[in-house]
Amino acid sequence: MKEKKDKIIKTVLVTGATSGIGKATATLFAKNGYNVIMTGRRAAKLKELKSYLTGKYGVDIVSLCFDIRNYEEVVKAVNSIKRKYKKIDVLVNNAGLAKGLSPVHEGKLEDWETMIDTNIKGLLYITRQISPLMVEANSGHIINVCSTAGHEVYPNGNVYSATKYAVDALTKSMRLDLYKHNIRVSQVSPGHVEQTEFALVRFDGDEKRAKIYDDFTPLTSKDVADTIYYIASRPKHVNIQDVLIMSSQQAGSNFINRNGRIV
Repeated sequence: MKEKKDKIIKTVLVTGATSGIGKATATLFAKNGYNVIMTGRRAAKLKELKSYLTGKYGVDIVSLCFDIRNYEEVVKAVNSIKRKYKKIDVLVNNAGLAKGLSPVHEGKLEDWETMIDTNIKGLLYITRQISPLMVEANSGHIINVCSTAGHEVYPNGNVYSATKYAVDALTKSMRLDLYKHNIRVSQVSPGHVEQTEFALVRFDGDEKRAKIYDDFTPLTSKDVADTIYYIASRPKHVNIQDVLIMSSQQAGSNFINRNGRIV
């Protein structure tokens, strides 16, 4: 009789898990038996999600409340889990946002800095803390959430697109740095996605302006989470480097069929 092997439980760290793609991703990994480390700035939302995932899936959930734009806070948060989680199997760099939709000569400096600090520096800060653990383990997978805006620009998307082009470049560069350590580096680049706070944040809470999906059917946060999990669950010898994913009504950043939602 063959001995029954204990199931190997893996650990995923998802940034920006309080809503949207991050929340859907944390939920899907928990559903599939992963221990989940979730980060975000809103303690109440992290607490609520932790309670739900723990109760529903019985996995180990750790919530870390900090601002990913602050390097000292990132270091402190990661140090708080290093003793227990010396091996993090998957890092999902999801935290990101768009602020404003103005031509460059009318852009707000505060919005620019928020996007640069979150989308580029925040990704770098957490990667700098987690990647050495993966190098030490000679194993790991980093999945960056980019955007179609990191592959083609659109009017008034200037700085947001610039930050996502940076994510695309960093993904490629990180892969060259880490593949010798048996670490996979992948990227998901979604187009328009609903079930997120993306549009609401971009338009500073203006719910009327944020209603940009009424006349077509975009992706959902679950669609993107499914893609992220698919990438992470491939055999160790397979690395899906980049997935460009859009709604069937979107052919590119500047081409959307707005003739009504798919029913």
